[in-house]
Formats: sequence, structure tokens, C-alpha cells
Amino acid sequence: MKKEQFQTLLQFFKVLADESRLKIVGILANQECSVEELAALMQLKEPTVSHHLAKLKEVNLVTMRPDGNSRLYQLDNKALENMSKEIFTPEKIASIIEHIDTEAWESKVLHNYLEISPNSLEVVPRLKEIPTNRKKRLVILKWLASKFEPGVKYSEQMVNEILGRYHPDYLTLQRELISYKLIRQEDRIYLSNRQTGER
Repeated sequence: MKKEQFQTLLQFFKVLADESRLKIVGILANQECSVEELAALMQLKEPTVSHHLAKLKEVNLVTMRPDGNSRLYQLDNKALENMSKEIFTPEKIASIIEHIDTEAWESKVLHNYLEISPNSLEVVPRLKEIPTNRKKRLVILKWLASKFEPGVKYSEQMVNEILGRYHPDYLTLQRELISYKLIRQEDRIYLSNRQTGER
């Protein structure tokens, strides 16, 4: 999402994070109203209504047209539709996090569950325990799956030896990797389901 679109979205939600403004939007979606009418309907003072309308105009939610000595306000349906098409799409909303490190949580899980034994000659991180939390367990399993090369055929003994380097309960890890479809078993041969080039 572009910075301008992000700021528009942020401003939109800030403006609507007010009960009175939401009610005004609801009224103006059904009919045109003057400040005087809105004040009576909302039981607010006219200057307060004018302030709310100014905020709604900042995000192009309302339009105004003169009517004699009065000014009539209405919800700008077209602007709302355009905003919905340009910003309120699943793809655009998802792109809000494009500048956020989405792997930060996974790194934290790995840091919490892995340790390097000070007595070991090999610098191989050991798994302290198999997480009971499903999401955390999946992080660990994905990390273990990265130890298997795509396209390489592994025997059950090889799989157990690799997993045994990281935790003594390699049989549980093996079952979990298959259960989560991170590796697959074909006639006693094990294959990684990772795509070539993935880490």
C-alpha cells in the first residue's frame, strides 16, 4: 500500500472513530440535511455538528450544496465507492504490513525454544522441548523441515538421525512433520515438500 493510501485509510478510521460522526453518516446516507436539522436530530449544538461535518468533509465522506440561505449535506456515495475499490480490498488491506518484519515472531519462537549446548563440540542448536502451542510448534517444524533438501530421498533412518540431532523424541517430530505435510512418505522413502529455493 502506498504511503498516501495508508494515510488516507488512517485518517478515514480516525474520523469515523466517533459515535456522533457515525450517526451523522447514517442520517446523511438516507437524506440531505442542514446543520440545523442535524442538530435537532442528534440533539447537539449547531457548532458541534458543523465541526463533525468539517471532519467528514476532510475525508470526502460528505458533500454540501447551497439551498437558499441554507447548506444541505449528503453522504458522498461515489467517493465512498471509489475508496472501497481503491483501498478497501483484501489485497490493499493485507499490504499494510509490507514494511513490517513478519518473521520477527518466528525468530522469537526459535530463540525461545532452541539452545546450543556448551558441552557440545558441534554448534548444533538443540530443541529444549516440543511446543504444545500449535502455532509455535509449526514454527519449529518449519525450521526442522528446512534441514531436508528438496528433491533428495531420505530413508527413515536418515530422517531419524537428522531429527535426533535436535531432539531425542525424533519419532514425534517425524510424525508431526508428516502431519503438517512438511515432508511426505512414499514407500519408506521420505521427501521434503519444500519448494526448491526456499529456506
